[in-house]
Amino acid sequence: MLAKEWLNNARAIMTQIEETQMDNIRKAAEIMADSIEAGRWVHTFGCGHATIPIEEMYPRIGGFVGFHPMIELPLTFFTRITGEMGVHQFVFLERVEGYGIEIMKGYNFDTRDTMWLFSHSGINNVNIDVALEAKKKGMKVIVFGSAAEAKGKQTRHSSGKNIFDIADLVVDSCAPIGDASVSLKNHQDKVGPVSTMAFITCVWMTVTTVAEILAERGVKLYIHPSHNVPGDETAKDRLEEALRVYKERITGV
Repeated sequence: MLAKEWLNNARAIMTQIEETQMDNIRKAAEIMADSIEAGRWVHTFGCGHATIPIEEMYPRIGGFVGFHPMIELPLTFFTRITGEMGVHQFVFLERVEGYGIEIMKGYNFDTRDTMWLFSHSGINNVNIDVALEAKKKGMKVIVFGSAAEAKGKQTRHSSGKNIFDIADLVVDSCAPIGDASVSLKNHQDKVGPVSTMAFITCVWMTVTTVAEILAERGVKLYIHPSHNVPGDETAKDRLEEALRVYKERITGV
């Protein structure tokens, strides 16, 4: 069954992440914890399906204040496919050098911030622009992606660097560079991509480690609670508190 083949492939990647990336996940979490403890941000950015881990971590139940999602609408997950905001425009835009520089102009940054980038292949210009600008602004840059698989693949950026070259720290998602992992009879192309599962696995391994570090330091976390649990009378208040703290941090008031 191809369903079980995909499941086995996903499990194998999760095991590989556990066996090879724990040290770097811990190092990444320590850098992020420093930013959040300082009252600053872990900014998160990606393109296409690499926006899914960004949307997954915050805001959502079990997430907490300190992660700032930077999602550029023309580069995010698209549902129209053709026409407005279709695949053709997306593929063009993620390769446009200079677009990431313009994106970065829309936000306020601090040297205590961390930039957390998601890029499967590491070669597209928007992500590289954002990484280079973050470095210029004095931020630590952490990149999650298929670093080992992408090694030697030609960058599209005039700097000659891919995003993994720029990063202060890399966590390898361990996903195959072709992403799709299941061969199909009478077809050249595979089905069953695994990069999203790999990214989400790495995200929650990292975010829970950040939470662990901050809790051990005695830092109060503003966690989004479930508001669907019967009998939890204070859930709404805890959610409002988290949103209030987020608003105060993002506005600087």
